[in-house]
Amino acid sequence: MSNIIIYGSHYGTTKQYAKELSRRTNIEAISFENVKEINNYDKIIYLGGLYAGGVLGMTKTLKKLNKISNKTIILVTIGLSDPTDEKNINNIRNNIKSQIQKEIFEKAKIFHLRGGIDYSKLNFVHKTMMKLLYNAVKNVPNEKQTAENRAMIETYNKKVDFIDFSGLDKIINEI
Repeated sequence: MSNIIIYGSHYGTTKQYAKELSRRTNIEAISFENVKEINNYDKIIYLGGLYAGGVLGMTKTLKKLNKISNKTIILVTIGLSDPTDEKNINNIRNNIKSQIQKEIFEKAKIFHLRGGIDYSKLNFVHKTMMKLLYNAVKNVPNEKQTAENRAMIETYNKKVDFIDFSGLDKIINEI
């Protein structure tokens, strides 16, 4: 059986998870930008950073799949907010559902991990987006805040690292 780990990472936390998963499973990890063909793999593990509701590179990568009936698909999102918060999980899954084919979504095993952010490394566009988002949500009453918004407010303009490789254990069990 041939397996592959594919990842989409802008600033490195998703890549760190992918490389550690690769090390623990002996499955090659490759950036989505370098993937040409994925139909030859039986098990596809996709790790993607969450950016503005999307999973980096996931849609582009999974569009390359032809027949999925005999494939195992594992999707892993890496974001800033709490991956155990039910509202956050529902928001992420609804976003994924709108970005990929229904058959893939229904077949996929989906996991969520927490990443990090370093505002000093953000490019101009991402810094601007985060500032606009921060300004839009900072005055929303606490009871109306989502976990995602609270995490963004708490970490705004800081360097935070929530990487926890023990979260990979459940993914390894699935593999």
